[in-house]
Order: sequence, then structure tokens, then C-alpha cells
Amino acid sequence: MDRQTALDRATRQFDSGAFLATLERRVAFRTESADPGRAGDLRAYLTDELVPDVERLGFTAQVVANPVSPGHPFLVAHRSEGAGRRVLTYGHGDVQPAHPEQWRAGLDPWRVVVEGDRWYGRGVADNKGQHTVNLVALEQVIAARGGRLGYDVTLLLDMGEESGSPGLAELCAQHRDELAADLLIGSDGPRVAADRPTVFLGTRGSVNVTFRVTARETAHHSGNWGGVLVNPAAVLAGALASLVDARGRLLVAGLRPDGVPAPVRAALRDIAVDQGPDSPQLDPGWGEPGLTPAERLYAWNTLEVLAMTAGDPDAPVNAIPPTARAHCQLRFVVGTDPARVGEVLRAHLDAAGFGAVQVEVEHAMAATRTDPEDPWVTWTLASIERSTGVVPALLPNLGGSLPNEPFAHVLGLPTVWVPHSYPGCAQHAPDEHLPTALVRESLALMAGLWWDLGEPGVPWPS
Repeated sequence: MDRQTALDRATRQFDSGAFLATLERRVAFRTESADPGRAGDLRAYLTDELVPDVERLGFTAQVVANPVSPGHPFLVAHRSEGAGRRVLTYGHGDVQPAHPEQWRAGLDPWRVVVEGDRWYGRGVADNKGQHTVNLVALEQVIAARGGRLGYDVTLLLDMGEESGSPGLAELCAQHRDELAADLLIGSDGPRVAADRPTVFLGTRGSVNVTFRVTARETAHHSGNWGGVLVNPAAVLAGALASLVDARGRLLVAGLRPDGVPAPVRAALRDIAVDQGPDSPQLDPGWGEPGLTPAERLYAWNTLEVLAMTAGDPDAPVNAIPPTARAHCQLRFVVGTDPARVGEVLRAHLDAAGFGAVQVEVEHAMAATRTDPEDPWVTWTLASIERSTGVVPALLPNLGGSLPNEPFAHVLGLPTVWVPHSYPGCAQHAPDEHLPTALVRESLALMAGLWWDLGEPGVPWPS
């Protein structure tokens, strides 16, 4: 058997309908990790679906209790040939809340619906479709090589990723030796565009922050007291304007990156922010001046106001509100310390005269980025181009956030992510879907990656 045979076997799984049948079975598990009532479904996805599947491929599989959140178990599975070389691969089986009433007529989040060149269903893109691509491609390479890969594989499947992956870092620390590897290959998030294979090396971090202004316990008539009582909404608006200006530029000196590193800028030179039919149109002039749209999205820090309120916007009355609050999110690149975000914001607001604004940091996820010049990156890009005939896009990090920190910082691995979705897939939203051409191509390129890792006599990148 040769490499092309492995790729052909993988794409035949798509052409025959076998891949779709597997995905239909997996989407039917209602694995909403945010719902405590779904704990049984989360465990069943592992015990009834994934464990038998990977054991058939020669893995020894174990459902491992979550050290922090008992309702979100993990699957840890090993396939060992004693090769002395090991890949760790990661995915997650939980999904966002389905909200079936919000899906358009004819669609059901728990059933894969085929419409033309699209598959619809909750999890087809995030993440059941993606980890199923990787496992089906791996199976075909094992078969094409006569039952051997030439290296060892560890699979880690998370059932709480959509709830922030509670316990993942602790699991990696507790099972450090068991999860040790030369490389992480994960699949999550979107490509830069549906028709361009993509590799990203980490993610921007995120910190959720709530700003509050509390002036008094009750509202007071605006005619009788306007002009002599502090209006919390006006104070909060001024505070937010001191953090980010009217064109989206981050103004907090301590939260601005020192610049865009040369390797990152070089990697982003040919990256265009997706402008497909399912994507919003970019707003010219928004964000950090002097940067390209790709640099603003992938290589800079942004502060977004997610929601804000004072009084009752749906039923306003002629009264000065007693309180105001805004929920914001900082997305940041490597070099920003999430542990210091609250401290930096507090100092900035105090210096600007907004000492009355409370700052509450609620959730933090660190930024990560494998060096774009790491030999594993060059190797991965070459393998994908060989399989697809397309020069893949290289993102130093994803614009969004994924739980890459446990792999990059706790286990100390080079991390390479190969996504099998696209920006318009509606993950986390109604009508989640995947283009069928993307699925077929992903099966081939993953078969190529799994095959190339086992090339006899070819050393792995150091």
C-alpha cells in the first residue's frame, strides 16, 4: 500500500456514505455540557460511541473522571506500537445548547439534515464532525499500512470544552507522563475560508470583565434631581470610552501589545479575513490603525463591549438609574499576562478619574502560540500541500480562544491545529452546518498527515 491508497480509502468513506452514517449517530447524542441534566448523555457519548470505536482501532480506552467538574468526563485512549514516538490528538464531544426552536423549518439540531452541498446539525462543525474526520482518516491509514502506523497515538476527548474545559489543565498535570508526546495535533475552530486548508498554532487568550457603577440603592426623578446626582450610566460610558475609542482602538497602555513579531507578520501577509456569503462585511477603519485586517484579528488585542445596561431599556422611566453595568471581553495575544488584567484596568481607571467603577474579572484563558518557524510547522504545511495541491494558510494563532494552554504550557508540546470547519458554519448558533466538499478534502489531508508521520526511516522534526 502507498500514500495515495490511504488518501483514496479516506475519501471513499465520504463517497460511500459511511462517514455520514457515523456522524449521524454521533450528532444524535444530546451532549449539551452547559445543561447539568445532560451528564448521562455526555458519558454515554464516550462509553457507548467512542470507546467501542477506538478499541476497534487498537486503542486501550478509559473514561477518566474530571478532577474539577464531575459531570464533564474525559476519554483517554492509547494506541501503542512501542515506537518511541507519540502524537497526542484532541477533540471534544460536547456541544453548545441546541435551542431547537431557533433553527429554521426543516432542520433539527439532533439529526443531520442534508441539503445540497451542506450538512446541518448541532456538532457537525463543533466538534463531532472534526474529531470524526481525524479518527476515520486514522483508521484508513492503519488499514493501508497493514495494521501498523509506525508511531504511538494518544487520544484525549473533552466533554466540557463548551463550558470552558473545566479540569483539563488539572488532568494534564495529573497525567503528565501518560499524555507525554512529541506533538499535539488538534482539530477545532474554522479555516480562514472554506476552500483553503488552514493550520493555526495557538489561540488568542480571553478575559471576561464586568464593569459596575453603583451610585445609590434606588432611582430618583430626573426632573427633581438631574444635575445634582451622579448618573451611573454616564460615568460608565465615560469609563468605557477611556478604555476603547469610538473607532475600536484599545487605549489601555498596559494591555496593548509591543508590536507584531516579524514571523507573525510574515505568516499573515497572504491571509485575508473571510468574506464569504455567510460572513459579515468588514468595517473599514475599525480597530488598530496601521495594521492589516488579518493583523488586527490575529495579532492584536481587542476589548469588546458584549452587553451593557442601566435602568430598563424596554420600559424606560424618567428617573436617574441607581446602577449601571457593562460586560466586556478582552481578546489578547501572547505577551499579555491574564493574571494582571484586573490590576491594569484598575490602575488605568483610577488614573482617568473613574475610581467609582468596579472591575470584576470573571474568566481567563491564556494566549498560546507555537513559533511559526518551528520545524513541525513546516512539516505540517508541506504534508497538507502534498495531499491537497493547495498552499495552506498559516495562522500564528486563532482569533478566538480554545483550551490550548494545557497542551502548550502544562505538557510543553508544540501545538498544531488543523481545523475542518469554516467561518460561516454557524457554530454556537442555529443552523450549524458543514460544506460537504470541505469534509471530503479534510479526510484526505488528515490521512496524508497520519501517513507521513509514519514514513519509515524519516526522522521526526526536532
